[in-house]
Amino acid sequence: MVDKLHPAIFLMGPTATGKTDLAIALQQHLPVELISVDSALVYRGMDIGTAKPSIEVLQHAPHRLIDIKDPAEPYSAAAFARDARQAMDDIRAAGKIPLLVGGTMLYFKALLDGLGDMPPASPEIREDIERQAQEKGWPWMHQQLAQVDPQSADNIHPNHSQRIQRALEVYRATGKPMSVFKQEQQQGSRLGPVGERYQVTQIALLVHQRALLHHRIEQRFMTMLEAGLEAEVRHLFQRGDLQEDMPSMRAVGYRQMWQYLAGELTYDEMVQAGMAATRQLAKRQLTWLRGWTGLHEIFIDTVTGQSINFSEIEAECLKILQNEPIYKV
Repeated sequence: MVDKLHPAIFLMGPTATGKTDLAIALQQHLPVELISVDSALVYRGMDIGTAKPSIEVLQHAPHRLIDIKDPAEPYSAAAFARDARQAMDDIRAAGKIPLLVGGTMLYFKALLDGLGDMPPASPEIREDIERQAQEKGWPWMHQQLAQVDPQSADNIHPNHSQRIQRALEVYRATGKPMSVFKQEQQQGSRLGPVGERYQVTQIALLVHQRALLHHRIEQRFMTMLEAGLEAEVRHLFQRGDLQEDMPSMRAVGYRQMWQYLAGELTYDEMVQAGMAATRQLAKRQLTWLRGWTGLHEIFIDTVTGQSINFSEIEAECLKILQNEPIYKV
């Protein structure tokens, strides 16, 4: 069965672990083409705060599914799964190997599990729903559900917080109402798991020491500020058609800078809140990866957490791929 499948590589992990650098380095060893798996990199004009590869890097190592949406447009895990499947098939048809790299774990899951079945729980989306519910109450959240999924809302009491939360989570993750998923399950309409056509090697970059990851996150956030994050978000803030609760503006760093520009935070509070939000993002990403099946783990730090040797990381990744019978490294 393995020889009938086509090879694909999934490279994932928490933010600030060097996934993009490793993916680009692998191009020197394998005929791969890159596909971004990042819910923020899809947006045009959001470059600094997303750590989007530079124009020069993208010319040398193009990434599919970057800059495909305006920040005012929604983008869901379901849309990603369809776009990524098409990109994978195009890359395969060109005789190359799709290498999917990023940190949006819900998107990886949508590919691995297929669509039509209910999407897995998303810590990021759930946390955001809970935050809104604390501010405005579950009856208000029920009204929001009624606007996007009236059929589900009719069947859920306004105080049934768990069911409201799950229905909103499904809609925000996929752009499709839960009621539609239930209809598709009954009709047998679905987009199958990517494993039906691809032999996927899954690799995660991880850390032994959280302190090292937090240090890298803080360094990167400060670099973003020095590179002009405030001006980038100010431009978006002044457009007039964007709101803080839109998916694009909920991205870490952007929300906190937006709140600073709106006068809700001081500059120092924004910096601390941005770093804290990024650390929380990394924690959620690690939560996703805990118990993830079929995963090859590469730790980017030594056991003592004192150093990072990129050449060793690259060599370990190649060793993993060499042991996969479908690859010729």
